[in-house]
Amino acid sequence: MQAQAELDAFDESALLLRCQQGDRASFDPIVLRYMRRATAFALGWTGSQQDALDLSQEAFAQAFRSIRSFDTARPFFPWYHRILKNLCLNHIAKASRRHEVPLVDDDEFEQDGVTPEQYAEREELRRQVWQALRRLEPVHREILILREFQQLTYAELSTVLEIRRGTVMSRLHEARQKLRLQLEPVLRSQEPRGYGDA
Repeated sequence: MQAQAELDAFDESALLLRCQQGDRASFDPIVLRYMRRATAFALGWTGSQQDALDLSQEAFAQAFRSIRSFDTARPFFPWYHRILKNLCLNHIAKASRRHEVPLVDDDEFEQDGVTPEQYAEREELRRQVWQALRRLEPVHREILILREFQQLTYAELSTVLEIRRGTVMSRLHEARQKLRLQLEPVLRSQEPRGYGDA
């Protein structure tokens, strides 16, 4: 209840000013406000709930260590988002050298009522979608994650990415087109065959 009351009376600028003066406790409401959004964003990049949580927490730690350099007249999340995005990109670069990263953790997939064949097909589709996302340029992958995974509005995308609304719309359109091109062979293979098909 206390945490919720703090969020209800949220004054980001005042809290950040107190953080800059050395009050560590003033950072807690900021973490509470943005943790879910941050973790969802990191999950879209990493495919792992645990990695997403770890990266989000590390980004908050880095943000707090650098808080004295932050301009409290500006919104916190776009600044924090850049820190988190860089951590995610570094994580993916390391992970891609080790193994293929899944889009979603296996233990998050509900198997009740699903046959082994259906599960295998969905896992393969998930892997191909993740590969297609990874082949996109970072700016396109980023905006798709924020829009499709987190359902940010155009206004929110404009703020977080620090670009104009018109740029948001054109970049999102281009990102969807590029992802569709990447997925065309996959989607074609999912189409049911007719009696006359080979």
